[in-house]
Amino acid sequence: MKALLVSVIASAVLLALPAAQAADNDMAALEKAARAEGQVNSVGMPDSWANWKGTWNDISNTYGIKHSDTDMSSAQELAKFNAEKENASADIGDVGAAFGPIAVKMGVAQPFKPTHWDQVPAWAKDPAGNWMLAYTGTIAFLIDKQQVKDVPHSWADLKKGKYVVTIGDVGVAAQAANGVLAASYALGGDEKNLKPALDFFADLAKQGRLGVTDPVIANIEKGEIQVAVVWDFNGLNYRDQIDKNRYDVVIPSDGSVISGYSTIINKYAKHPNAAKLAREYIFSDAGQINLARGYARPIRAEHLTLPADVQAKLLPQDEYKNARPIKDQAAWDKTSKALPRLWQENVIINMKQ
Repeated sequence: MKALLVSVIASAVLLALPAAQAADNDMAALEKAARAEGQVNSVGMPDSWANWKGTWNDISNTYGIKHSDTDMSSAQELAKFNAEKENASADIGDVGAAFGPIAVKMGVAQPFKPTHWDQVPAWAKDPAGNWMLAYTGTIAFLIDKQQVKDVPHSWADLKKGKYVVTIGDVGVAAQAANGVLAASYALGGDEKNLKPALDFFADLAKQGRLGVTDPVIANIEKGEIQVAVVWDFNGLNYRDQIDKNRYDVVIPSDGSVISGYSTIINKYAKHPNAAKLAREYIFSDAGQINLARGYARPIRAEHLTLPADVQAKLLPQDEYKNARPIKDQAAWDKTSKALPRLWQENVIINMKQ
């Protein structure tokens, strides 16, 4: 009975506010409504990724909201939202940057602008608030210093080396595809023109210096990988898990690509206010610091004072001076679809047997 009364009061408060995004400007009303819902179900936000465990624990402990997650890919998340519609079992998801605009086109997102909206760069959010990146990933090099004595700091350095450079399966992994785009930026190409990067990796292949195994922690730990092209948050995580003194993680100084992950609140969410409160928390100082604890670079990094132990998990800001976000997403969407074929025709064909 008490829960019902709280729900009725919260609903009345929200209805009394402007209809569009009433909770945006009234956090107290939002919190009441979220507490009344009492549950939030996420997809693609598991405990082991970006320290979501810390975030969900904080939300549960602070607001008394229960949580469950089902891990799945970005494409699967949006397909689930679209297939279930009014029978929604998920309220919020975490998707790759390219999938935010797709969610809007599919009509499966609902807008919500949290308190710190203005501190999120324009390139990292939808003007209406349908999606916004909570944290970024930048293509980096993970270097095994036991095997590589001359640590590379740029793509130009990689070309001069004698070690194997492992990028993974470009036809399957988003990390590997973005590695190609990062090299293209550094070497004079862009989203429409990957030829400089394809020529670069073809040259490595001809030298027998290109690795296409998956640069995951198991392969790295066995010493099978000398230099890996990975997201910075993966590289930093692997470094600390295996041996912090053995590995270096560097952002290539001559160019790299910044992407990231965005929260999507399901248009059909059964617990919409709990999902909005979750986004509000994720973009708060505490929520952003939680992400940093999981090696994800918070989108509000320049506005935060990170605890020393958390700062030690990340790279200095000046490492990112020549890294940039994708300028023409439509062009990259088109080029990335052609990339598996281009990679086979221009790079894999040159691999030494």
